[in-house]
Amino acid sequence: MLEIGAVVWGVQDIPRAVAFWSSALNYKLKYPASDDWAVLVPADGNGVQLSLSKVSSPKAKRHHLDLFTDHQEAEVERLLALGAARKEWRYPDGADYVVLQDPDGNLFCVVQR
Repeated sequence: MLEIGAVVWGVQDIPRAVAFWSSALNYKLKYPASDDWAVLVPADGNGVQLSLSKVSSPKAKRHHLDLFTDHQEAEVERLLALGAARKEWRYPDGADYVVLQDPDGNLFCVVQR
C-alpha cells in the first residue's frame, strides 16, 4: 500500500516560500532549511508534508494544490495579504474554486467545501 508522504514544490526563493506556505497552511519547518531545500510539516502534526525544492527556471511547474475551506472568500483575502496573486482564469459557471499564484507563480486553488 502506498500513501502520499510529501508534495515537492519547485520554488526560486526558499526563505520566501517557507514564509508564505508556513503562514498559508499553518505549517512549520521540520528542521532548518538549507539554501536549496526545506521541509514543512503541519504545526499540529497531522497531514501531508510539503517539501520545497529550489529550481532555476522562473516558469511555474505543471502541478498545483487544491486547498479546501469552509470560508473561501476570507481565505482568499488572507492568502492575497500573505503575497499570493489572483490568476486570470476562465471559470465555468458555478465554479467552486478560485485560482491563485504563490509568490513564485505556482498555481493553487482555494476550493469552497
